[in-house]
Amino acid sequence: MNKEWSDLNKTMQAQIRKNDTYKMGIDTLFSLRSQLMETLVSFKEELSREAFNSIPFINADGYHSKTIAYSIWHIFRIEDIVVHTVINEDEQVFFAGNYQERINSPIITTGNELIKQQIADFSKQLNLKELYSYIFEVRENTEKMLERLSYDELKRKIPEERKGYLESLNVVNDNEKAIWLIDYWCNKDIRGLIQMPFSRHWIMHTEACLRIKNKIHS
Repeated sequence: MNKEWSDLNKTMQAQIRKNDTYKMGIDTLFSLRSQLMETLVSFKEELSREAFNSIPFINADGYHSKTIAYSIWHIFRIEDIVVHTVINEDEQVFFAGNYQERINSPIITTGNELIKQQIADFSKQLNLKELYSYIFEVRENTEKMLERLSYDELKRKIPEERKGYLESLNVVNDNEKAIWLIDYWCNKDIRGLIQMPFSRHWIMHTEACLRIKNKIHS
């Protein structure tokens, strides 16, 4: 793991545990996310369209077995779903902004259910310009929510009925590779969701993207 990102993540986790350092922890989180977003944006400037669809580790286990386009989609679909459906119970950026049509995506889910060549085929269909518009909007929405969040709210649990609501939206596929996400998210408190998916999830997929990029260019 990138040492600077890992250290920022550890610092943030320690800071949000105490009321008197909580706001500093949110600032640390924003700093981490800013660095990760810079890396994701650099792909747009440095890589060809074909590179976004490339799947050099197709038979591997791990986050690097995907494509860069898929990874970006996946990070931000999860964040959008968690912020708006799991935490706020309001409308996802994806639906409010008509992003399925704009991105030209065949799915509205997180993509966990896709494997191997399906991931590459999915990636080729995406409008990258609109995908980047989506991720900027999701990030901005998340960070506005986090700025408003009080320390006491970190202990808030997700109501049990939220699981059914999530299922009804069909944003998590009922395939065994995906359906576990509903329990995973809904069994955490808000602090747990800040740690995963708002920070660590970004790191793991961004590092996987860098590995894919390095392989393509090696």
